[in-house]
Amino acid sequence: MAEKRNSRKLLQGVVTSRSGDKSVKVTVAFKAPHPRFHKVINRKTVLHVHDGSNETKPGDKVEIMETRPLSKLKRWRITRVIEVAPVLD
Repeated sequence: MAEKRNSRKLLQGVVTSRSGDKSVKVTVAFKAPHPRFHKVINRKTVLHVHDGSNETKPGDKVEIMETRPLSKLKRWRITRVIEVAPVLD
């Protein structure tokens, strides 16, 4: 069972907003070629992610893992916080 769990997709992104209790939105950036001109373009996607411990805040860099459907939109969960956002005084 543990080996199967390790084969799930892992992504890194930045928390953009808290969207409720135990939920955050994470923006994942990636590069993709333009279909006609073949130039590499910066793209991004916003994923709804489960944050069971409510430990993240906007600006944190996190690693997320694909999981079973947890709600209508949430299919990802936070595995670890890579970098904490700086606190502005």
